Amino acid sequence: MENVTTVNEFLLLGLTSVQQLQPFFFVIFLIIYLINLVGNGAILVIAILEPKLHSPMYFFLGNLSCLDICYSSVTLPKVLINLLSARRTISFLGCITQLYFFHFLGSTEAVLLAVMAFDRFAAICNPLRYPVIMSPKVCILLAAVAWITSIFNALVHSVMTAHLNFCRSQELNHFFCDVKPLLELACSNTLLNQWLLFVVTGSVSMGAFFLTLLSYLYIICSLLLKHKSCRILHKALSTCASHFTVVCLFYGPVGFTYIRPASATSMTQDRMVAIVYSAVTPVLNPLIYTLRNKEVRLALKKTFGSKLFKDCRQHH
Repeated sequence: MENVTTVNEFLLLGLTSVQQLQPFFFVIFLIIYLINLVGNGAILVIAILEPKLHSPMYFFLGNLSCLDICYSSVTLPKVLINLLSARRTISFLGCITQLYFFHFLGSTEAVLLAVMAFDRFAAICNPLRYPVIMSPKVCILLAAVAWITSIFNALVHSVMTAHLNFCRSQELNHFFCDVKPLLELACSNTLLNQWLLFVVTGSVSMGAFFLTLLSYLYIICSLLLKHKSCRILHKALSTCASHFTVVCLFYGPVGFTYIRPASATSMTQDRMVAIVYSAVTPVLNPLIYTLRNKEVRLALKKTFGSKLFKDCRQHH
């Protein structure tokens, strides 16, 4: 029987144990975080200020940008501090809090991406009824469902993890607090926790993913049956390309981390994959939507370009 001790803090092993690489990682992650704040912040601003973007698609895009800012802010500031610190600790309460918000925001994004796919389905397959189907009240309700349902998913994992006994090493083999690395340190029975992680998180993420795929499949079938034209199909799907790219970037790494069975080498792999969905994907989202969406580019130019022009005139 292993000794059960009260754990007050955990030591985050971080991204690398090589001291010389830590300044390099600090600069890289600082740049990533700043691009995330500026890029997603700009999209959020234009979604609110630009009247032409007051439509369901951009309402959800604004929600996604807000989510990405919060999602990265749960982990990256602590990562940056730890890269400059000799002692990379996090309190037990801080660890559980970080775990809660990470799963809360991650689950919200998973559901929101499915809602955005449904929005594209309604716009393309039912254009005449689209204003009724996706009325402002419906949009607010769908966004609220995405946010509220995720509270319970995150609550389940944080409460169940907080009730575990930790009697092994306090060294957490990750750069932030997540369920799987914490289960590695627990000496109590973690079978229920593992089952909940697989079933609850798997159901939310993969359920949302399949609903997204179903929406796109229905769009393709509907257009082919109605128009039987590859040109019309290509034109319609080009409007969905940005969203589908984001979907692949998000669901791929999440599925790899939480759906596959754990193995001896899984923690190292999970740490690498976590960089993708916690840091890289939130940065790519604004870039993808900006590069592929003419309306967003024009709105950015109008909102921020005019302000820059006015500032230049005032200085001269």
